[in-house]
Amino acid sequence: MKKILFLSLSCAILLSSCVSQKKYDDLLSQYDTAKTELTDAKAKVLDCQVEKDKFAGMVANLEAQNKFLTENHAQSIRQIENLTTLSQSASGNIKDIVAQLSEKDKYINGIRGAMSRKDSINLTLAVHLKSALADGIQDEDIIVNVEKTVVYVEINDKLLFRSGSSIISNKAKNILDKVATVIASRPEMEVMVEGYTDSQPISTAITKDNWDLSTQRATAVVRVLQDDFKIDPKRLIAAGRSEYLPLATNNTAEGRSRNRRTRIVILPKLDQFFDILEQKPDGTPKSE
Repeated sequence: MKKILFLSLSCAILLSSCVSQKKYDDLLSQYDTAKTELTDAKAKVLDCQVEKDKFAGMVANLEAQNKFLTENHAQSIRQIENLTTLSQSASGNIKDIVAQLSEKDKYINGIRGAMSRKDSINLTLAVHLKSALADGIQDEDIIVNVEKTVVYVEINDKLLFRSGSSIISNKAKNILDKVATVIASRPEMEVMVEGYTDSQPISTAITKDNWDLSTQRATAVVRVLQDDFKIDPKRLIAAGRSEYLPLATNNTAEGRSRNRRTRIVILPKLDQFFDILEQKPDGTPKSE
């Protein structure tokens, strides 16, 4: 009996020992599994932390960009408002400028019209002079032309004076009579008489040089227009040009003959020209 009891007890102890080892191994396996899972979990937590930091940086950048864009947007709105104000002001200025240009256009067109009328008058005057002077005068001795805004009559000195003299011949008075008739028909114009010489020197008791001779000849023509043909002296101008504006070379007799000439220039009065400049586009004086 004791033997059987001992065997039963031994079997129980042995059986109990076997079960404990199996549980131990199971627990040990579970421990290892849990340890591995914990390590993986820590790794994932670390990855998550890295991602969190990364996203935190991105969020900070986005917030900074958003702040910059917001401020830039506000500044753009202010600039647009300023530009709108400037545009309105510029629009008003442009309207003023357009109005001024329109007035200036009227003014310029008025001057152009006046100049056109003046050109027409000058052409008519030139035609009358050519017609009046055509009889008995060769083309090379007298020239009538329109130059810019003036009419001029250029007369070779052989038709007016003897060589070296400023005394006008009777034949010359016939020519000046025709010129004076046309001049008298345009009382609003001034008349400038210019004397020209060649380069040959001259010196006499009454004439020092070519300046003297050219001035004396111009003055002689002016006196005839005033005294013989009653042209208002306030309209007359005498000018000596000496030898310094030649038409041809002074090295030949033919050239010197061309250079010895008297030019009668019929031109608008300067005060009338300045009156035009002082007028408003509508023709009224600027002072009004």
